[in-house]
Amino acid sequence: MKKTWRILDTGLRRAAENIALNRALLEARQAQEAPPTLRFLRFTPAALLGFHQSAEQELNLDYCRAQGVTIQRRITGGGAIYFDETQLGWELYLHRSDLACADMQAISQRICTAAARGMQALGVAAHYRPRNDIEVDGRKISGSGGAFDGDALLFQGTLLMQFDVEKMLRVLRIPAEKLSDKAIASARERMANLADLLGYTPDLHMVQEKLSEAFATEFGVAFAPGELTAQEQARFSTALAEIDSEDWVHLMRRPVTDKPTLQASIKFSAGLVQVSVIYDQARNRIQQLWFSGDYFISPRRTIADLEACLRDSDAQALRRNVEVFFAQRSVDMLGLRAADFCAVVEAALAQEVAS
Repeated sequence: MKKTWRILDTGLRRAAENIALNRALLEARQAQEAPPTLRFLRFTPAALLGFHQSAEQELNLDYCRAQGVTIQRRITGGGAIYFDETQLGWELYLHRSDLACADMQAISQRICTAAARGMQALGVAAHYRPRNDIEVDGRKISGSGGAFDGDALLFQGTLLMQFDVEKMLRVLRIPAEKLSDKAIASARERMANLADLLGYTPDLHMVQEKLSEAFATEFGVAFAPGELTAQEQARFSTALAEIDSEDWVHLMRRPVTDKPTLQASIKFSAGLVQVSVIYDQARNRIQQLWFSGDYFISPRRTIADLEACLRDSDAQALRRNVEVFFAQRSVDMLGLRAADFCAVVEAALAQEVAS
């Protein structure tokens, strides 16, 4: 007989409520007060910081205020994201005993591959892309991330339904050149929406059903609709009182100068390569980077994959990460080398060292 896991659909909520539910459900699963759970959720417009991030460093605060975008802090790490009604959130709350291993990369691959199968059932050619994305023909349609709290796992993902890429770019604090018409068009080419891929906006309940079926098959379980337990309700009330506050949102405050955007360009024999790097000085990590320039590379998606590979990576491991990335792929660059991409990033990072 199959085990039964719970499905929760908590609907469209304010960011503070969704984050408080994250904490309540994770704590309850850790205490084994609640069953393994698949939760579907949606947000009113919100910019969500990773737990360790500073709003001043990550967000365009003036734009957020002008557009009525709420700022909130997640209980999990990772980078800042923009979330609104045009995305469907999905989350799994599991115990170590529900999983075959505790290796987060293996867990990410397993869960994202299952989610991709659910999207395939809707009629799109979705596939897992390391480390934690789901793509359709090289275009990102879903991002995800997970974290353990003791023996309990919260694994979160998003699915883009009718996503506004330009608004996301303006909410996040990114280099000004990335907000040009050309850059915004390029960003749209790298991201995919279900509505655009299918030619219509699918019914939300149907999307949830296909994802649920895929997770049920992957874990060999049956899902049943449920409600919050009394313990979860109590934990939610306690969490919301703390999270729905300026003290929580601004728990971490760091000056913009501590995490600069660095730029460099180098003219190689095979073409001009440019890069913009958001560098976390305190952790010596490349938080995010964007390559541009005048060069040939095929397949075209290679650059998007490389940027994803280097997102939130150790700056000291740059050369090793780039070499491993290109060693695993067949890429035509007409004379450009993996070392050239390393060189331009290193040139950008050297500006911070020099200052």
